[in-house]
Amino acid sequence: MKKILVLFIALIFTSCNNSNQITITKLEGSPSYENSKLKIKDTNFENDKYEFSFEVKDYELGAQTKNDFNFKLANSGKGQHIHFIVNNSPYSAHYTETFTKQLKGENNVILAFLSRSHHESVKNNDAFILTQIGKGEEIDLNDEFLFYSRPKGVYKGKDTEKLLLDFYLVNTKISADGNKVRATILDSKFIIDEWAPYYIEGLPKGEISIKLELLDEKGDLIDSPFNPSIRKVTLE
Repeated sequence: MKKILVLFIALIFTSCNNSNQITITKLEGSPSYENSKLKIKDTNFENDKYEFSFEVKDYELGAQTKNDFNFKLANSGKGQHIHFIVNNSPYSAHYTETFTKQLKGENNVILAFLSRSHHESVKNNDAFILTQIGKGEEIDLNDEFLFYSRPKGVYKGKDTEKLLLDFYLVNTKISADGNKVRATILDSKFIIDEWAPYYIEGLPKGEISIKLELLDEKGDLIDSPFNPSIRKVTLE
């Protein structure tokens, strides 16, 4: 309890230019899915589209995620799915193991990971795929990566009260004395040193800008592809 309280206090900041007090809090109460796995079986190119075929184990696509938190987060009525991210652009959600995508550009870095129905990523070493497709200049997939996942899109009604903040780390870890993630939400800044899901409260209605940065232990921006990530979402 003491550890959770310290984390909560450390993650609360008030914006100097915003009358709302924006906070982020670690999200707890989701099933862990520690044994869930995602594998890529095949990739075929036909009619200007790629067909991706995945294999999912110990995870049910299309099921509603059961959780223990007693508040509402934006949730997909279609259930659990795969988040499919190309070059750190906003993800597309897929509810079957096989689907087609039209990719642009000569080289595409692709991250796919298992997602709960409320869009929280499954964070284990077997729950994601990182690869690249194309004939252009390749990116070193051994680099340290921070991929943006949530929040995304337009939020309405009760969904505006708490927004899931979630990101995906590859080839790197964050800690109190190591790398960290800096989240800038409007004018409020938060330093995150634990890879976990969080929820944002206190946001005003309208367009919200969010920036995520992967920092080294000195607080400097790490020179890696797609760093930083910048998004805008809308609260109505």
